Amino acid sequence: MKTTLSVFLLLSFLLSMMVGVSSKNVTYDGRSLFINDRRHLIISGSIHYPRSTPEMWSELVRLAKEGGANTIKTYVFWNGHEIKPGVYNFEGRFDLVKFVRIVQEAGMFLILRIGPFVAGEWNFGGIPVWLHFIPGTSFRTENDNFKYYMEKFMTYIVNLMKQEKLFASQGEKGPIIMTQVENEFEYLEQIYPEGKKYVNWAGEMAISQHTGVPWIMCRESDAPGPVIGTCNDFYCDDFQLASDKPKIWTENWTGWLPTYWAPNYHRPSGDSAFAVARFFQKGGSVVNYYMYHGGTNFGRTGGGGFTTSYDFDGPIDEYGLVRFPKWGHLKELHEAIKLCENVILNTEQPTNIAIGPSQEGTVWGDPSSKNCVAFLANYDNTNDATVVFQNASYDIPAWSVSILPDCKNVVFNTAKVSSQSSVVEMVPEDLKPSPEKCGEVQFGGDSSSNNPLKWEVFVEKTGIWGEEADLVYNGLVDQLNVTKDASDYLWYTTSIDVDANEEFMKDGSQLALAIQFQSHHLHAFVNGELLNKGNAVGENATLRIPIALKAGRNEISVLNSIVGLPSAGAFFEWINYGPSNVKLEGFSNGTAMDLSTSNWSYKIGMEGEKLEIYKPESTGNVTWNVPSEVPKMQPVTWYKVIVEEPSGDEPIGLDMLNMGKGSAWLNGQQIGRYWLQRSGEHEQCVSHGEEGCDYRGYMYPEKCRTGCGEPTQRWYHIPRSWFKPCGNLLVIFEEEGGDPTAINFSKRRTSRLCASVAEDHPPLGQAMVHLRCPENRSIDNILFASFGTPTGNCGSFKVGDYHDVNSLSVVEKACLWKNECAIQVSEANFNKGGFTGSTKMRLAVEAACG
Repeated sequence: MKTTLSVFLLLSFLLSMMVGVSSKNVTYDGRSLFINDRRHLIISGSIHYPRSTPEMWSELVRLAKEGGANTIKTYVFWNGHEIKPGVYNFEGRFDLVKFVRIVQEAGMFLILRIGPFVAGEWNFGGIPVWLHFIPGTSFRTENDNFKYYMEKFMTYIVNLMKQEKLFASQGEKGPIIMTQVENEFEYLEQIYPEGKKYVNWAGEMAISQHTGVPWIMCRESDAPGPVIGTCNDFYCDDFQLASDKPKIWTENWTGWLPTYWAPNYHRPSGDSAFAVARFFQKGGSVVNYYMYHGGTNFGRTGGGGFTTSYDFDGPIDEYGLVRFPKWGHLKELHEAIKLCENVILNTEQPTNIAIGPSQEGTVWGDPSSKNCVAFLANYDNTNDATVVFQNASYDIPAWSVSILPDCKNVVFNTAKVSSQSSVVEMVPEDLKPSPEKCGEVQFGGDSSSNNPLKWEVFVEKTGIWGEEADLVYNGLVDQLNVTKDASDYLWYTTSIDVDANEEFMKDGSQLALAIQFQSHHLHAFVNGELLNKGNAVGENATLRIPIALKAGRNEISVLNSIVGLPSAGAFFEWINYGPSNVKLEGFSNGTAMDLSTSNWSYKIGMEGEKLEIYKPESTGNVTWNVPSEVPKMQPVTWYKVIVEEPSGDEPIGLDMLNMGKGSAWLNGQQIGRYWLQRSGEHEQCVSHGEEGCDYRGYMYPEKCRTGCGEPTQRWYHIPRSWFKPCGNLLVIFEEEGGDPTAINFSKRRTSRLCASVAEDHPPLGQAMVHLRCPENRSIDNILFASFGTPTGNCGSFKVGDYHDVNSLSVVEKACLWKNECAIQVSEANFNKGGFTGSTKMRLAVEAACG
């Protein structure tokens, strides 16, 4: 058995090395892609370059490759690159060529989703806002303006890749093996005018680019001509296309879309592996995890209502740390799949065998020879099964697939997770003032514990700040038409004159301001005072707020806030935002005063935004106040402070638990929007994302959520590369009111490791517990170890009916003071002590990383 396993692993290594071979042509047939005239199985992971930093890219790609991926997939973000018509940006996080080169240097392939519509929970679906304001333009349809600018941008990107010789068709080591045009349009074809005609044009236009590699069009089962339609879903094993096109899964969702008002979504490792194994069992040849690393919607890049975190429960988390057990379990799956690659790709048709009422076997190759691969699947979502295949008996857990690269030995089962799980914590570290002198810059403070942080404050004027309004109009206008997305904010201001003899002033009638609106957030002020203390979130909603008016002139200001423009949907560019109707209600005679057609003055954004006071070189553009006591729960207020970089080298999150809603910057870089919106506490949630959710049965978004009643996002990722050794400028704009003195940094740290592996874990006789701390850290304590029948989960393991008393010493000898270790779960290391029960022995370990 050891010899057989060694052969399997050697083959896996050789196959992975072959990915780096220079590619000269990429073609396809109904079974797979041909790269350099050899069939390939593609295991891909989505990593979006703007959602991380250039300093992170190499490590993210390395971890994806170590996890068994041979390909990286990314969108191309049009609105990040063409910031004005014909004005392009390819710097910093948008350095597309650098990202592709890093993939190339890693010896991996790349799939480039040019689109250029991406959806992706990205602002405006990736389409530049300026295009909306070119007269006569409609998106994604038979519209000459849209087609002109779409083709112009796609041609620019294709030519850039050609210039850098990055297409596989250009020889050498060009990594790009596929490109994508359009994105998830099929469900809109019947809604949009001449939708199918537009799709056909997009396909023809893409082919005319002569990239020399195949084009794909995801979620388009009837893709035109040689363009390959692909599947996006939780499961794609039953996806079918024309017989001359391969079966491609462009988005295997590892989690779900994170919004500010919903709990956090998770997908169990066992179900992710089950879906992928089924896909390859049923003839799939290209799978891509969406997302493998989700990353962060830095700045204002997130789409409407989506959180700054785009973690997506991927195998690599938002901060760039490996997520166990998902990463490890999928790595083992990929190793097993690669052992099968040659046989399943060079077999014309598999043989399907019914091996039970809800069980099915699929055989690729010749069962009478060594070239034979089998997948044994149990589709029952409740009951385990024992099946007979090739005169041998196999136990298959519910909702799982066993993989047999030689049609005899199970090397992997999707439900049997042996990979460690990790307990990852956000460890708080107080903000510390920067020393009195940092280089040549004098800050007037020191970092001693006796010297508190020096917070400075700038309070925005409500309504019309500056010398004049940006627009004056009799009536209410759409926010996007005024701001053109230059800011999340638009002030709507009007005034009414009240005579002291008005009846409502005498009889004490309680008036209310009634606002019908469409936005993510809205505040109302009267005479500079905030009326609504709580969140006002609406979609065609009406907000009624008590209002007290004074004799004389009263200024009413409404602050409308958009948390990102919509990213998808039919005619999404025409959605209106802002108040649509404003009335004063509550007069004693039962009438209401309609303010909707009054004379309104409009001001775009905040003065601090306009003056860029979040940048180190621009903070002096306003006068900051240094209060004796930092004001708390104060709306539309800016705070700034000079801080030290947090200690250590762990990734950093900004803990905003005691703030409300706004944005944060470090050294002029916008961390992103924050919003401590809490999800409904009575929604359906589980206690823990991985351990608290049953992997069995079909996945759906609400199945495995955590955090009900808690803020959807509390911590906000700050890349380490954004910090300086000292003198770091942290700027906060708080929109509704919070306590900045409670803000702290938190280090994302793996504190504990757990694993629980049974002796019958495949491959049989080779069951191993693997433990691995993050780089530069070691295992410094074994908190629990038991070989026998332990019970419980990570953090709550208990000794069972049988326990080998030497378990702890065996594990300590193998693991203490090491970065990683492996212990075989067998009688060679442990003593069964004559245990005769039917329960399989297992080893459960919990360890701490120092």
